[in-house]
Amino acid sequence: MSHPVNHKSALVVSAHSADFVWRAGGAIALHAQQGYQVHVVCLSFGERGESAKLWRKGNMTEETVKHHRREEAQAAADILGASIEFFDIGDYPLRADNATLFRLADVYRRVQPHFVLTHSMHDPYNYDHPLASNLAQEARIIAQAEGYRPGETVVQAPPVYCFEPHQPEQCNWKPDVLLDITSVWEKKYQAIQCMQGQEHLWEYYTRVALQRGVQAKRNIGITAARDIVHAEGFQSIFPRVTENLA
Repeated sequence: MSHPVNHKSALVVSAHSADFVWRAGGAIALHAQQGYQVHVVCLSFGERGESAKLWRKGNMTEETVKHHRREEAQAAADILGASIEFFDIGDYPLRADNATLFRLADVYRRVQPHFVLTHSMHDPYNYDHPLASNLAQEARIIAQAEGYRPGETVVQAPPVYCFEPHQPEQCNWKPDVLLDITSVWEKKYQAIQCMQGQEHLWEYYTRVALQRGVQAKRNIGITAARDIVHAEGFQSIFPRVTENLA
């Protein structure tokens, strides 16, 4: 029988190899700094749909693109302080069978996450993203089931947060958590720069972080002494259970 994990941990389920950097790099770096063991699962390398710069070079194969994207994601994870693994189930389209679902449930059991970060539940621009979100949620449920691999330590009920999609208004995504990442912004930007295949997004996600930073500052009160410059937004799926609403 396995034993409960004593350390603090977190799980990030990313559809493609760069998603976790753009959308949750600050959260990863911040919690790693706080002593959490953060583990990232990349379901695919984004080799077909999110590697245009590499394909335009010509004489390129899918395996070569995967190799480049894997190196970028590994370098970014190292900077952020996270461990990472790659399922390599393909993208455009991303499809998961039962074996993939159970594989992810086994990751939950191994990591025993205190919280989970993944994609929004809707995204009309990229169907890989909600599929990844659904997969992350279903694997969580299976990992909670006593009848799945009896004798193992089940997962409790880690909160699941959806990180910001590229066009939130079209994805029915509305942040109810603003995370101050000012102290780790430079680390996140270093990780962003690892994504050489998508350089066109570097400044976009810098602007997103600055905008969320302004909103976070407004929500603690503009006269507050705390200086917030960069932030990340998240949408929680499940209610927060508490004995204190302060």
